[in-house]
Amino acid sequence: MHSMHAMDACELLDADHVAVKHLFVDYARLAMAAPEGSGAERRELADRICRELTVHAQIEEEVFYPALQRARKEAGSLLEDAKREHQQAKEMVARIQSYGEPDPALDTLVAKLAQLIEHHVKEERTGLFPMARTSGLDLSALADELRARQEQLMPVAAAWVPSFPPRRESRAPD
Repeated sequence: MHSMHAMDACELLDADHVAVKHLFVDYARLAMAAPEGSGAERRELADRICRELTVHAQIEEEVFYPALQRARKEAGSLLEDAKREHQQAKEMVARIQSYGEPDPALDTLVAKLAQLIEHHVKEERTGLFPMARTSGLDLSALADELRARQEQLMPVAAAWVPSFPPRRESRAPD
């Protein structure tokens, strides 16, 4: 998602947060301004949001959260909350992936996912990131590890979340 290599782990993860926020805004703008003529673009944005969030959650769960847990035992309850929020997001991503042509129900689901992610990001920014910054962790080295894992996962993620055409069968007209 980004090419800057001077970021620490918290900055790298937050850059992902900002990037996906822009995707949510783009989706909402299309859904409001041109719901009838923007189906393919909205489907592509929804798929991209799903890919970005899937990879982001995986690198947090595989790399960042375990490192923070080892460095700061008191992070446990915050990390458990974050993992629960990840699970909620994964369930919503799976529902979004099951849709074909975008419709108002998909638009609502994407908006709800945006709200969940916004809440999750706020909690990371106010709880986990400050804790990580005072943990003694080498956040630069951790950023390198996060980035390497992200680079491994992004090409694979394209196969997890295929782009248009629809993945759900349409109902036959009555």
